[in-house]
Amino acid sequence: MLAALDRLGPDRGNTAPPLPGANSPYAIVHHCAEVVDYWIGHLLAGRAMDRDRDAEFRATGDPGELRDRVAALRLRLREDLAGVDLAAPPATAPPAGYQGPERPLSGAGVLLHVLEELAQHHGQVEISRDLLEAS
Repeated sequence: MLAALDRLGPDRGNTAPPLPGANSPYAIVHHCAEVVDYWIGHLLAGRAMDRDRDAEFRATGDPGELRDRVAALRLRLREDLAGVDLAAPPATAPPAGYQGPERPLSGAGVLLHVLEELAQHHGQVEISRDLLEAS
């Protein structure tokens, strides 16, 4: 996702493609960093977090600063995941709507959710890049 953002540069990276309800690649990558920080850092590791999910999709900024934030997040994730019991419930209880229909959310379920979100948004960033480069 960062490579696609770099390829677009700051102007196009902060521009939404010409589709109804589309988000800019920058906003999508920013949202992904927030998803990881919330789901792993807050729910699994129990770090305090104040998240404004709606604002994530309006975010704009310098792709270089976002790259630095992602690098710092990667380092912090090692600490967050150290000693986590993936079979146990998350350290912080998620909202009731985040629970699966058949069983309570586990640490492994949190990680699978993060992987699913990152995979979906990776495709979204690449499609957005392609549309922005074509226009």
